[in-house]
Amino acid sequence: MNSEYVLEMKNITKRYGENTVLSDVSLSVKKGEIHALLGENGAGKSTLMNILFGMPVIHNTGGFEGQVLLDGGDAHILSPHDAMQKGIGMVHQEFMLLPGFTITENIKLNREITHPNPVSRVLGKNLETLDMKAMSKDARKALDSVGMNIDEFTMVQGLPVGYMQFVEIAREIDKTGIKLLVFDEPTAVLTESEATQLISVMKKISESGIAIIFITHRLDEVIAASNSITILRDGKLAATRKTSETSIVELAELMIGRKGEAVVEAEERPVPCEKVALRVKDLHVDMPGESVHGLSMDVYEGEIFGIGGLAGQGKLGIPNGVMGLYDVSGEVELFGQPLKIGDTKEALNAGIAMVSEDRKGVGLLLDRSIEDNIVFNAMQIRGEYLHKFGPFSLKNSKEIRKLAEKMIQDLDIRCFGPTQFSGTLSGGNQQKVCIARALCMSPKFLFVSEPTRGIDIGAKKLVLETLVKLNREQGMTVVIVSSELQELRSISDRIAIVSEGKLVDILSPHASDADFGLAMSGIKPSEHIEKGGVEA
Repeated sequence: MNSEYVLEMKNITKRYGENTVLSDVSLSVKKGEIHALLGENGAGKSTLMNILFGMPVIHNTGGFEGQVLLDGGDAHILSPHDAMQKGIGMVHQEFMLLPGFTITENIKLNREITHPNPVSRVLGKNLETLDMKAMSKDARKALDSVGMNIDEFTMVQGLPVGYMQFVEIAREIDKTGIKLLVFDEPTAVLTESEATQLISVMKKISESGIAIIFITHRLDEVIAASNSITILRDGKLAATRKTSETSIVELAELMIGRKGEAVVEAEERPVPCEKVALRVKDLHVDMPGESVHGLSMDVYEGEIFGIGGLAGQGKLGIPNGVMGLYDVSGEVELFGQPLKIGDTKEALNAGIAMVSEDRKGVGLLLDRSIEDNIVFNAMQIRGEYLHKFGPFSLKNSKEIRKLAEKMIQDLDIRCFGPTQFSGTLSGGNQQKVCIARALCMSPKFLFVSEPTRGIDIGAKKLVLETLVKLNREQGMTVVIVSSELQELRSISDRIAIVSEGKLVDILSPHASDADFGLAMSGIKPSEHIEKGGVEA
């Protein structure tokens, strides 16, 4: 069938149980165009692409509602291999190359060119000889098309990451019958000059008639590369725009904008700014997927300081680095005193407590009781809640039980009692046990990472209200790290936005949606305005 659209996804709805992750979303991509797909983490981009590629996670969970058309005809895509057969390819953010193979071997993997030999004529086609000359010719053509002047027999192992990204693209271009390429955050690992080259290559590919879906969080690249744009927000279609008729500011606002109420209502007040509680200078943290590169910032005593940003941009690396859980360098001061970095025990003894983003893997002992979890750090680090008999010690069960019952009451932990195993609690109550453990250390400064991840709306409200109560009633300085911008805006005094491991800006929670969208894409709003970037 002849159609101006190579891909149409119509009224797509996807549910996981009672949770609707996509609701009536439509996406249309014309032949030979670059179509940007935008949205915050959790907006539904990955689910939409999983449907397009026929991923097992979709088929094994009840499928989806809606219709997928290729070239105007119904397309029932059953698997990623089926998608490839139908002319759909993907350039992944995570490299899918075999390091022990050459560039040619990677480009032609599973599509090798062979010729018969005496053995294969007797025993079958699987024993044919690789035609390296023909394969290298194809590889050379594909490499030239992406502007890579590198020998096609070079081993992939040891190549710079930018080179590997272009090899990925060359491999997809070499496939016959490609109609549509999905680029998933392709510039995330590239230098500025490599990113510029990539956009040039994408335009060249689109000019050859191949359509491209370009998934990125960098709005300046969207404006530079795309012809049209689809924005998802909270699993719904927020808008579709022609690139020539929009601006970075409008896109930022469409990505972030929400009309809903605040998650909790924290009482308005002037931002505390008399004393610095935490000063970070030139912080570098080697946390896989969340690395930090030369970040500096001040957190004031008595404030709730939010840290936001897209996934993988470094926000989680900040608390993990300060707490010494990963290799770290730089300078940290706590209440005016230097803090020895890279030493978790030192950080805990100095008065910092942390509620980890990984409550099941790091935060809790799931096969131990609530009371054991609450006192664990205090026992291990400070030797508290113990009866000591010379070199021997015994748990002070009476004091532990008394503390646990108080924490259960104060934090409204829904359980059968202090002896219930933490692993049997709901997600929201597990999170409260993590907070109770942190409070057991009587901290002056509290890091809380992704406090509402994976818990229901009611539990979210209780957890956030607990943080506000600790701050307002006990004067505790709280740093909350979250992917949920709306919850940061509902309780924070100031919000730092991190992109590519660096501090982009510190914003008021009342700053515009556009300002937050710009910052999350790595653009400081004030600098964008200074450059005359606010278009009509």
